[in-house]
Amino acid sequence: MFGRRGATQTQKKRRMSGSVPGLRRPPRSERHYAVGAAGGGSMRLPPLLLLLVGLCSGTSFPSNINIGGLFPTGSHEYEVFRFALSQQQDVPKLVPQVDMVDTGSSFSMTYAFCSQFSKGVYAIMGLYDRRTVNMLMSFCGSLHVCFVTPSFPVRTNNQFVLQLRPSLQEPVMALLEAAYWTRFVYMYSADSGLSVLQKILDTAAERSWQVTSVNLDVLTEAAFVKLLIDLDFKKDFQIVVDCELERLNSILHVIAAQKRNLKNYHFILANLGFMDLNMTDLEKLGPNVTGFQLVNRSDPTVEKMHQDWLDFDNKDLKLARRKLRYTGALTYDGVVVMATAFQNLRRQRIDISRRGNAGECLANPPAPWGQGIDIQRALQQVRLEGLTGRVQFDERGHRTNYTLSVMELSHTGARKIGYWNERRGYVNTAVYKPVQEEFYGLQNRTYVVTTILEAPYMMLKKNHEQYEGNDRYEGYCAELAAEIAKHVGFVYRLELVGDGKYGARDPDTKLWNGMVGELVYGKADVAVAPLTITLVREQVIDFTKPFMSLGISIMIKKPIKSKPGVFSFLDPLAYEIWMCIVFAYIGVSVVLFLVSRFSPYEWKAEDSDDEDETLAFSSSRRAPPISSSEMARSPGFPQNQNQNQQKEKEAPEHTNDFGIFNSLWFSLGAFMQQGCDISPRSLSGRIVGGVWWFFTLIIISSYTANLAAFLTVERMVSPIEGAEDLAKQTEIAYGTLDGGSTKEFFKRSKIAVFEKMWSYMRSADPSVFVKNTNEGVVRVRKSKGKYAYLLESSMNEYIEQRKPCDTMKVGGNLDSKGYGVATPKGSALRIPVNLAVLKLNEQAILDKLKNKWWYDKGECGHKDSGRKDKTSALSLSNVAGVFYILIGGLGLAMLVALVEFCYKSRIESRRMKELIDAAMSTGHGVMAGGGGGEAGGGYRGGGGGATLGGENGRVMTHDFPNAGAQGLPCMKKAAGMGLSSSGM
Repeated sequence: MFGRRGATQTQKKRRMSGSVPGLRRPPRSERHYAVGAAGGGSMRLPPLLLLLVGLCSGTSFPSNINIGGLFPTGSHEYEVFRFALSQQQDVPKLVPQVDMVDTGSSFSMTYAFCSQFSKGVYAIMGLYDRRTVNMLMSFCGSLHVCFVTPSFPVRTNNQFVLQLRPSLQEPVMALLEAAYWTRFVYMYSADSGLSVLQKILDTAAERSWQVTSVNLDVLTEAAFVKLLIDLDFKKDFQIVVDCELERLNSILHVIAAQKRNLKNYHFILANLGFMDLNMTDLEKLGPNVTGFQLVNRSDPTVEKMHQDWLDFDNKDLKLARRKLRYTGALTYDGVVVMATAFQNLRRQRIDISRRGNAGECLANPPAPWGQGIDIQRALQQVRLEGLTGRVQFDERGHRTNYTLSVMELSHTGARKIGYWNERRGYVNTAVYKPVQEEFYGLQNRTYVVTTILEAPYMMLKKNHEQYEGNDRYEGYCAELAAEIAKHVGFVYRLELVGDGKYGARDPDTKLWNGMVGELVYGKADVAVAPLTITLVREQVIDFTKPFMSLGISIMIKKPIKSKPGVFSFLDPLAYEIWMCIVFAYIGVSVVLFLVSRFSPYEWKAEDSDDEDETLAFSSSRRAPPISSSEMARSPGFPQNQNQNQQKEKEAPEHTNDFGIFNSLWFSLGAFMQQGCDISPRSLSGRIVGGVWWFFTLIIISSYTANLAAFLTVERMVSPIEGAEDLAKQTEIAYGTLDGGSTKEFFKRSKIAVFEKMWSYMRSADPSVFVKNTNEGVVRVRKSKGKYAYLLESSMNEYIEQRKPCDTMKVGGNLDSKGYGVATPKGSALRIPVNLAVLKLNEQAILDKLKNKWWYDKGECGHKDSGRKDKTSALSLSNVAGVFYILIGGLGLAMLVALVEFCYKSRIESRRMKELIDAAMSTGHGVMAGGGGGEAGGGYRGGGGGATLGGENGRVMTHDFPNAGAQGLPCMKKAAGMGLSSSGM
């Protein structure tokens, strides 16, 4: 169709100018000969002449075969075409007729093809584009001109187009089935990928595959980068890329330039030049890449030919010669096929000479070349072993009976993992070496260990300028890296992370920063640092078992220690308990008093003639006091007194020891665990005493148990006790490290308290996030208790041990996590390093390292040191209140004693005056009446009535004249009554 349209246009131009621009018209005689030949002998020649022509043609074969060439300017295939022709020295010799054309331009390709056809070429080798492939096939089929091409294969029945490149439909499908892919992305170029896409879509419809097709021809570089971001977000990690070698190299370069995480990706490259690709940058990102290799570079024949190609002298080539690619190898095999075919024709003595007119390619109807079918058959029947393996064609001109090597990108480069052929399909021949063997081959290099300056994990020595390399650093992770390297057996170099971050994913660019980014993008081999193991990080890098377990904790400024109060000994019991004890004391005393009054067993009888002072004192409580004046004024005082005493002897008085004051004294003595001289005699009284003793036993025991802690520990009143307290208030600001796992924890948490905290931190102004831990600690120390910093508990404990010792950890850990050593995905170091960490943990080396860098080098004292000395030593301030009470009690006693003395002295002086007055009045009466001995005895009795109770309870009797012996007992009784009176 495309050929007839060209012929019509040419006829129009011929009518206008008489010739086709750019085409050389052969002489008329030649044209008539060609037309005659094509027309089947419209011009009749003599039979003898025809016989001579036949004999000449059967006995002679052209020594030079004109071969056409259609190549883009400066193409690799053209250079190899020239190289291949120079290698062919056999007869017949192939003579090139090459035109450098734009393979994407239909006009240029048409002009060049017709030009070479008019020159009488026997076959053409060249390249085509998807825009010119149909035009070339139309010309070749109409004119019977063979076109041998290394370009992408197309589905056609045109036998005159011999396609050197094998089809990838079946190999790609076999690889997809072997990998069990059911969801993947197929990126294709319309030049070569449409046939494979159709096959994939048909299979996907049958097997319910989820296939996303992407046409690379319509994407710009920016659109392709956005596509990669979308695929990463959707977790579409299985991708098939089907395009030409140059474009595939560009695509891989763009993917590598994005420096994204490729550890989870698996690429299948639908291209026959796996080893022709430049995947150096891509290899550092560690993706899983599978592809096909057509040329067996380990074949000695291929190696020799490749060396000859590199040594080939090409004066037109200005740049250094590139290595032979698979399209160049196909071109070389194409030249060999053409040379072999013409040699076979020569041996078979088949006439292929083009005598006279070569024909008109734009004729309408077309005039096919008569010998073209013989050349096509000769080319199709060629069988040989070329640079691309077995070269063989089917009846449609397609490559058949070929074998493809299946390659994989490993950390050591490309390696063969299997092969594919038409008879057996895909065969996996990969032999995976143990990790130890693979790692053993990598021990000769120096590994880069990325880390971050964070005390006490990694620090610069004070005189680090005097050292070089790893000796400049010290700390927990510095020694951990040395221990791991010693156990695994590799050489490493410590390097600080460039941006000073641990590693987080940017929400806009989707790129990883910090140490995680350096591992993802191949800048480092291992990360030994306080790097938290999280889900998002585990998706892009590998972690070992945790070398330290920890959790998020709260750091605040240490509040000022509360000094013990004067009455701190009251702190073991709450204020309410002390009040209840006071009321219980009063209540028990009152109940004991009432019970003793009601119970008859608490009363006891005593004789009145007991002359003991105690009995006299107790008797005085039974009789009302009688003053000395009343006794003096009584006419028969001695007789009345005797009568009263006789009555007392006949009816003894009943006494009760538990008055209200004795009850209070008994309860107080029992509470103080000191006892008392009196005790209950009745059952009810003893029940009251028993429950009171039990009560005091429990209270005193509880008090004693808590007293030591309250007196020896200086308590600090913390404004918060945990995350709940932080979330409830807004006076104290709180934040985390910007770009760390702690921030991610609050960001992703679904717990109500943590969601509330994250909402506050996200909207706080000024920002509560800090760039590094040191900045957070400084902010805590300078905020005067108005800022709390959320960080890992291990770092919190370390800072608490550093001067000025003004920070503290409050509450428990908010979560549970661990620090791990990180390696890139698929790294050979992962398993050996993991085993080394486990071994260090079992040998307790990790615990020794933590104690060394946290507590042994601490500046605020070891976590367990000084407890016995500091907690057992009491200062005067702890027990000052006890001394105050003692001094106060002694002073109160002295004051009460003074008051009693003054009050008693005043009373006694008044009584003494009354007694003296009564005695004087009685003495005057006796002398005036001239009383005898009885009067003297009465006076003596009166004198006895003047007996006084002196100091300290001693009885003082005034020295009156002695009376008769008969009056002595009465005087004693009167003195006793007088003492009793004074005692009251």
